[in-house]
Amino acid sequence: MEFLKAGEPVESNIFNQLDEKKRALIEKGVDVINLSIGTPDFQPDRHVMEAVSKAALDPDMYKYSLTETPELLEAVEKWYKRRYDVDLADDEIIQVSGSQEGFAHIGFAFAGPNDLILAPDPGYPIFTFGPLMTGATIALYPLREENNWQLDFNDIPEDIAERAKAIVVSYPNNPTTAVADRAFYEKLVLFAREHNMIVLHDNAYSDLMLDGTDGLSFLSIPGAKEVGVEFNSLSKTYNLTGMRVSFVVGNRELIARFRAFRSQIDYGTFYPIQAGAVAALNGPQDIVMRNRKGYMARRDALCGGLRSIGWNVPDAQGTMFVWAKVPEGYASSAEFALDLLEKTGVIVVPGSAFGRHGEGYVRMALVVPPERMQEAVRRIAESGILNR
Repeated sequence: MEFLKAGEPVESNIFNQLDEKKRALIEKGVDVINLSIGTPDFQPDRHVMEAVSKAALDPDMYKYSLTETPELLEAVEKWYKRRYDVDLADDEIIQVSGSQEGFAHIGFAFAGPNDLILAPDPGYPIFTFGPLMTGATIALYPLREENNWQLDFNDIPEDIAERAKAIVVSYPNNPTTAVADRAFYEKLVLFAREHNMIVLHDNAYSDLMLDGTDGLSFLSIPGAKEVGVEFNSLSKTYNLTGMRVSFVVGNRELIARFRAFRSQIDYGTFYPIQAGAVAALNGPQDIVMRNRKGYMARRDALCGGLRSIGWNVPDAQGTMFVWAKVPEGYASSAEFALDLLEKTGVIVVPGSAFGRHGEGYVRMALVVPPERMQEAVRRIAESGILNR
């Protein structure tokens, strides 16, 4: 049996590896506190579930949808106008099966073996794996703590910038939780225009700002539509991860090319899911602040608690994660994560899973209630792991 060479460098997903270890511990009777995967445990709004249920009872809803319903396009346009004061047209929107799927495939609309794509390090793995599937070359730009995990455009050599076909940017950032302001996005648009590159902006966490500010859209910057697109998701904002509803919006030429590619591999989103998305976008928005307050309470319990026992973990600025420097005495983030797992039953993700510049850190997800966060802090304090 022979396999394609393209599959050779692909390692097992770190989250799957952690899940295997978790199952082994549970079989031994260990009470595991899993802070590894960013899956919201907050419930969706009832009116969204009812919209899905009602549509699912209509037999006509079981045909190929092929594309977005007019109702869904209108809902996205109105939501973007209300939320970001950004005007969108129908041909500036395409729905994808989650941002992960979108990033996995959008490179096929413009990239090939002779192209160079810029991506963040540390960064979410699909930001590099997606472009790699097209045969393109990846150039990683560093995100550093001393820059508050923001891209410093001076870190990208001029020859690399001139060669780059596209740049992936993500704020609020997973895994570092950093946020970006309007001045940053203005620099990004100018940088992309000067170097004739496409911007792919991941904005999945713009409604999970935990620093007291409101999340921005890259597209709210004048000229942004000329240079790029933005990914936005209902998963974390409305607790709808399993529905896999995200949108790519912005530059209409890129959207058209992406739609042409996806028409070869996809027959559209199930109509009841589209109905649920419309209900989420058009319905009451109380859930947004409710989620934000819920994550802030968890963040305060975890970060504040860890600081109280001697681990200097900064408060997350955005997203549903915490990014923490590994305590002294460990050779790697993986070594620390394994030791933490064995001694406390608390599962975190080694920062090395997100790239070379993620080494020395771990990511923790705010996916359990404050009292469970306090329990995790207690176990860590009693384990002596911070005094190695």
